[in-house]
Amino acid sequence: MHPRTAPSTRTSTIVRIGLAGAAALALAACSSGGAPASTGGAEGEAPAAVTEVSVIAPADPGGGWDQTARAIGQVLTDTDLVSSAPVENIGGAGGTVGLASLATETDPNTLMITGSVMVGAVETNASEVRIEDMTPIAKLTEEPLVIVVPADSPYESLQDLVDAIVAEGQGLAVTGGSAGGIDHILAGLLLTEAGVDAAEVPTTLNYVANSGGGEALTMLLGGTVQAGISGVGEFSESVLSGDLRALAVSSEEPAQALPDVPTIQDEGIDVTLTNWRGVIAPGGITDEERTSLVDLVTQLHEQDAWTEMLDTNGWTDAFMPGDEFDAFLADDITLTQETLRTIGLIE
Repeated sequence: MHPRTAPSTRTSTIVRIGLAGAAALALAACSSGGAPASTGGAEGEAPAAVTEVSVIAPADPGGGWDQTARAIGQVLTDTDLVSSAPVENIGGAGGTVGLASLATETDPNTLMITGSVMVGAVETNASEVRIEDMTPIAKLTEEPLVIVVPADSPYESLQDLVDAIVAEGQGLAVTGGSAGGIDHILAGLLLTEAGVDAAEVPTTLNYVANSGGGEALTMLLGGTVQAGISGVGEFSESVLSGDLRALAVSSEEPAQALPDVPTIQDEGIDVTLTNWRGVIAPGGITDEERTSLVDLVTQLHEQDAWTEMLDTNGWTDAFMPGDEFDAFLADDITLTQETLRTIGLIE
C-alpha cells in the first residue's frame, strides 16, 4: 500500500460529493425549482396510494441507470407495492434527453433515475432543462467507480496509466460515460492530482464518451480505447472473468464486488469519489402526489428484495427521502459545478 498524500482543497471538495448538505442555502436553492417545498398533504388527509408507476432510465439498456430502473420496477411489482412498473429507456447526452422528456410528462406517477452523471451532464451540455426543475423523490444508492484496462494491457498499476496519459496525451484514449459526467470528472481529477494544469486537462485527456451498456466493453476489448472508467457493477463481471484488469476503485474502502482491487488512495493518489443514484418525478406535481411517491419509494427501500438487489449489484445503500434529498441535490449541484471548473471542463 502506498502512503496517502495530504488532502488538497480540491480533493476535499470531491470527497464531499455524495454527502448530504443540510444548510438552509441548499434547501432554498432546490425549493426555487419545480419541486414543492412540502411533502405533506392537506391537514388530516392521507395521500392516495400509488398503484401504478412508470420508470424512466435516461440511458440505453445495459448500463447502471438501466440496471437501477429495472431493479426498482422488479421489486415494486414482485412485492405487490404496485400492479405495474414498466421501464422506458430514453438515452442520450448524459441523461439530459430523458430529463427534457420528463419536463413534458403529464403523469405524476413517473419516476426517472438520476444521479451524479446527470448533474455533470446538465452543466457541460448547458441543458435548458435542469434537475432543479423536477421534483426530488429520494436518493437510493452509491457505487464506487473502477478504472480498468484490457487484460493484456501494459499498464499494471493506476500510476502506470496516469503517467502514460500525461506523457502521451491524445494518443491514449479513455472511455467513460457522458462528457462531464462522474467518469469524466474522475479522469480529470486523476490528471490534476498528477500535476496537470486544469486548463490543460481538456487537451491532454482523450476522453471517449459512451452511451453505456456493452459499448465500453466493446471498445476496450477491440482496442479502440486503452482504459475505461465506470461503476463497479458495470465492469465487475468482465474483471472477474479475466477479460479486464481493474487498477483501482474510487471509494474509501475496497468495493464489495471487487474486494482485491486497491482504492485510488491505496495507490497513492488522494482522490475519493462515489457515484450516487436516485429518483426524481416531473416538476410541478402537487404536494400530495409527491408525498405518495416518497412513501412508495420508502416502502421499496424497506423490502428485503431491495436489500438483495443492493447486494447482488454491489450498490451501497444511501437512502435519503424527500426534503433531505432535496437539500443534498442542491449541495451536490454546487459542488459539481465547482469541480468541473477546477478540472477545466466548464468556465
